[in-house]
Amino acid sequence: MKRIFTNKIIIFVLIVVLLLTLAAVSHNERSRVNIISNIVSIPAVPMQKAVSFIDEKISSFFSYFEDVKATKEENEQLKQRLSELEQDVRDIEKLRKENRELRDALNFKNRYEEYDFVGADIIAKDPGNWFDVFTIDRGSKDGIEVNSPVITAYGLVGRVSKIDAFTSKVVSIIDMDSTVSARLSKSRDLIVVRGDLELRNKGQCRADYIPPDADVLPGDTIETSGMGGIFPKGIIIGKVVKVVQNEGQYDSYAIIEPVVDFKRLEDVIVLKKK
Repeated sequence: MKRIFTNKIIIFVLIVVLLLTLAAVSHNERSRVNIISNIVSIPAVPMQKAVSFIDEKISSFFSYFEDVKATKEENEQLKQRLSELEQDVRDIEKLRKENRELRDALNFKNRYEEYDFVGADIIAKDPGNWFDVFTIDRGSKDGIEVNSPVITAYGLVGRVSKIDAFTSKVVSIIDMDSTVSARLSKSRDLIVVRGDLELRNKGQCRADYIPPDADVLPGDTIETSGMGGIFPKGIIIGKVVKVVQNEGQYDSYAIIEPVVDFKRLEDVIVLKKK
């Protein structure tokens, strides 16, 4: 009986020792695992932080370029829209100008009922900055004739000098080959307006044969006289900008600034006799 009890005690002790041994071994295994884990994980922490930092910077880098691309596309769209709006403004301004010219041309038409008004575009011009000699897209098929007067809604341009079936050449009042019978609107004195080589380069012309007793001052208006058989009476030519006094009779002359801008002509009106 005593032996059996002793054996049980021994067995119990062995079991306790075995359990303690297993516990110790298990603890040591976990410790070794933890140590290995720490050995691996401790150096990895800065690397993980570095990788995360680089990843964040790369994402920011590409995000920046995506934003730049989107901004550039938006900027191009705004530029395109601005260009369209600017073109709309130019078109509106052109329509307003044409409307004013048509109204003024209608006044001309009411005054010159013996003429038909034929609109024409300028398609070519002689070399230089000024429209002293140019070509229009109207010709004999449109009833245009040599010496047909050419005007704008503002005043006198010149006359047709040569025609063919579809085009005509126009000599303007600033050209050397141009001579117009005119008068001073204020005094009604007759004068002659002609082109001048030096003044042509300024877009101007001159008035000759001014009567000695004529009261001519800067700002005075010059118009066609209706004499000479080419230009009808009363078409505005321009204004006096300077009077040059000479000693001889009829030697004085005036510099004329035409009402027509001969640097920016685009279209004209040809007066065709009915």
